Amino acid sequence: MQNLVYLMLRRMRLPLIAIILVYAISILGLVLIPGVDDQGNTWHMSLFHAFYFVSFMGSTIGFGEIPYPFTDPQRLWTNVAMYLTVISWLYAIGSLFAMLQDPAVRRALAFTTFTRSVRRIHEPFYLVCGLGDAGYLITRELAEDNIRSVVIDRNEHRVQTLQLENFQVHVPALCADVTDSSALYVAGLKKPHCAGVIAMTGIDHVNLTIAISSKLLAPELPVICRAETHDSQANMASFGTDYIINPFDTFASRFAMMFQSPSMYLVYEWMTSIHEAPLSEFVAPPRGTWVLCGYGRFGKAVQRSLSFKGIQTVIIEYDIESTSAPENTVAGRGTEAITLHEAGIEQAVGIIAGTDDDANNLSIIMTALDMNENLFTVARQNQRSNDAIFNAADIDLVMQSGKIIGQRVIDLLTNPLLSDFLRLARLQNESWANILVSRVVGILTDAPPETWTLNISREQTPALLEAFGKGMAVTVKDLTTDPHETSQMLPCVPLYIKHQNNDELLLPEDDTPLQAGDQLLFCGQRHAESHMHWAAHNFNALNFICTGYDRPSGTVWRLLSQGRHS
Repeated sequence: MQNLVYLMLRRMRLPLIAIILVYAISILGLVLIPGVDDQGNTWHMSLFHAFYFVSFMGSTIGFGEIPYPFTDPQRLWTNVAMYLTVISWLYAIGSLFAMLQDPAVRRALAFTTFTRSVRRIHEPFYLVCGLGDAGYLITRELAEDNIRSVVIDRNEHRVQTLQLENFQVHVPALCADVTDSSALYVAGLKKPHCAGVIAMTGIDHVNLTIAISSKLLAPELPVICRAETHDSQANMASFGTDYIINPFDTFASRFAMMFQSPSMYLVYEWMTSIHEAPLSEFVAPPRGTWVLCGYGRFGKAVQRSLSFKGIQTVIIEYDIESTSAPENTVAGRGTEAITLHEAGIEQAVGIIAGTDDDANNLSIIMTALDMNENLFTVARQNQRSNDAIFNAADIDLVMQSGKIIGQRVIDLLTNPLLSDFLRLARLQNESWANILVSRVVGILTDAPPETWTLNISREQTPALLEAFGKGMAVTVKDLTTDPHETSQMLPCVPLYIKHQNNDELLLPEDDTPLQAGDQLLFCGQRHAESHMHWAAHNFNALNFICTGYDRPSGTVWRLLSQGRHS
């Protein structure tokens, strides 16, 4: 604020001096020029009256002559003062508008507004560094869950675009260098309400710098980083970064899962879907020879994962030497029909366009389909702004780094039990996954299921703790019963229980007993969560579900009920 005031005073110095001089000269002339009072006597205007007259004359030009009608010399001087004050005010107002358009002043105003907004946050928030596709998705999803976030990005256009969004909660955003530790301080890194740091820029070195600064300045805060190379991952891990997400390895692992267990892949897609995402359908890619265009970081990750599943790939790469492509690699971009023919696209079962250029990836897909219309198509989408054309291309599977990273971060922040569930689920066989998919399909509408956790504690489930204190047994079935209609079950599926002693249980049965300290993971329709929380907070509702007895809630009704039963 001090810098802003100093900057504004420095830019407005000459206009303010001009106004002061014009007012001083005008007042002095009115004081020195003699006038005539109502008795015909000579009089001189006081400094107060002169200042009052010049003030309203300079701003409004009106109200008449005071305290007596002016003489001709006074009126002549008034005309001079009138034009001087108008010109000085026009000069000052023009300078003020020019100053407000100055980039330095605008940055100072934005910085002052940002720091004031951060100081007013008195609830947990996350510091998001980088407002690319992943950072924007994370910020939006957190706002959908009424979780606060503070954003820093060096791209002013992205910051301005974010400020135009109509989120449920206010998201302060600052255009600054995310590697500057002072910017992290201003963004609330040391505030007690800061819940964690999320480094989502597209440059690994920048994310590494953010991780180092955060761990040195606030070692108690969890740090989530994006990394696209294994060297950066190892470097971040050496500084104690809590979570490191590589979008290429993540996609490659899930893509390979489609060959081994399509149902398990579908479970992953449903459980990690974002708000308002379309419902993913069952897809099983064919086994056989695949053509992979692009052998960069993405191509290497996909080829390595497919080789583990016994899937053969033919690689097309333009710069074979710098990417260290295998000896049998076909030289080219993959956008040319002759290159695809050399790679055997006519006999292939699938095509993977994995370059860092969206136009080339779309060209590869369209050219390949012209030569073999039965191909299973996979494409890498680098920019979220190209959603429309990728949707129009009707590609079977699209890899979008920002979406993959954003989904993973949101799961870590809002639903930590989901990671434990997916870790154990990957160890199960395809028949187990088929059973889970059939259960989830039974409660779905046209949107992916919502996931939520329920911790059996005094704060979240007081009704359950009261029931345990009265010696009542509460099971999973009781918790998933509709409290408004006990003959109906809530549209949800219990996925996972983690007991207080860290014992874990997948897909618990209806008769599984619950106990204090349990953590439960559910998926289902959105309204099922609110009904479940209501029963977990209201002992009368829970008691009616467990016993079938509608316990009176008022003191008088309970006494009357006891007297009737006695």
